[in-house]
Amino acid sequence: MKNQTLQLAVNGEYFDAMKNGNKVEEYRLVNAYWSKRLIGRNYDRLIITRGYPRKDDASRRIDIPYNGFEIKTIIHKHFGNDAVNVFAIKIELVPHGQS
Repeated sequence: MKNQTLQLAVNGEYFDAMKNGNKVEEYRLVNAYWSKRLIGRNYDRLIITRGYPRKDDASRRIDIPYNGFEIKTIIHKHFGNDAVNVFAIKIELVPHGQS
């Protein structure tokens, strides 16, 4: 079976927070688009990019094992002032040399 990778592009603020360990979840709105991409899918890897870097720009890429998601209800500036349901995709950085 082919390895499956989920790739997410995020803005610099969120990427930097993930890289330094302060952001441990990435949110995507629960809707038909993301449901199709997440529910019932078995990913091996999660690649998070700072924007849309060149393929050889490793400094703007986090490549980690995929550890699933939870559905949560949150209020977040990105989604407006009302509570929304989101897929909270787990960001679990592993120490260098492990994966």
